[in-house]
Amino acid sequence: MNNRTTPKDFFLHLGAVVALYTSAIALINLAFSVVNYYNPDALAGYFSASSVAWPVSMLVVLIPVLYVIEWLIGRDLVRQPEKREIWIRRWRIYLTLFLAGATIVGDLITLINTYLNGEVTSRFMYKILIVLLIAGVIFAYYLLARALESARAKRWRTILAWSGIIVVLISIIAGFMVVGSPNKQRALRFDAQRVSDLSNIQYQVVNYWQQKGALPAALSDLNDSISGFSAPVDPDTKAAYTYEALAPISRAGVPVGPSFQVCADFALESQDTSGRGAYNGYGGGIAVPMTYPSSAGQTDSWAHPAGHACFDRTIDPSRYPPNVKASAI
Repeated sequence: MNNRTTPKDFFLHLGAVVALYTSAIALINLAFSVVNYYNPDALAGYFSASSVAWPVSMLVVLIPVLYVIEWLIGRDLVRQPEKREIWIRRWRIYLTLFLAGATIVGDLITLINTYLNGEVTSRFMYKILIVLLIAGVIFAYYLLARALESARAKRWRTILAWSGIIVVLISIIAGFMVVGSPNKQRALRFDAQRVSDLSNIQYQVVNYWQQKGALPAALSDLNDSISGFSAPVDPDTKAAYTYEALAPISRAGVPVGPSFQVCADFALESQDTSGRGAYNGYGGGIAVPMTYPSSAGQTDSWAHPAGHACFDRTIDPSRYPPNVKASAI
């Protein structure tokens, strides 16, 4: 019996380890992102499409690689059954069993501890079940890999292998249901840039008011060659944003402050992604909060419908008084 490990054996098993562990982590992250999206929590951050896009990209590539490698290893075992006992195969199987078993035990301990502390939420329960399912399938598959080559063991390994494919496909489909098509993501990125541009224009208008004591008549008045600011345009159509100085708002006959309006054409309705992310703050990507601290000293909403949308803003002079000396020059 020849139990010598060849370079081919070494790299096949090493590739299987890398593909399996990376795929398992990507699958768990993808499933967690889907759970977060459909179970928002006020204490969580903002949802980012990249939390779905990256795991999906990894799974689409790595899962076929993993199954091809496992097929090549299985073909070698049929031709040379003595390779079942080569050291790298035994180490790979037992390491995977140890890590999967430790994950299952840790998962159950966390579940019991959280339950006893009265902190069980739907988010938490779904994540516990996801980890238990993925780790359980991996543990069972590699436990059978150490069993005798009986027809029953082969049948169960085949069932588990197909179960893994089904779980991955369901997760990928759920991920696409969350983020939508690439065209939708592109449209959301354009809308996010439009919101950022309008917020920047708002800041510049308030700064102009403070420096000159009056609102700009047009967006071109904000252009400044020294600071380098130039009024932005729509990132997709290159059309100018709409700006208009409004009549000062008065309350009980007392002027409140100068008012203005900024408008843009949006591709999609704004999406409230607050609380649909993880608990470590809000992520980047195309997800943006729909409220911003405004230059007028309050929180202004940038929530918008699809199509043309305008935002009225009023500057509070008590918070942002004009520079009298500058306006007198």
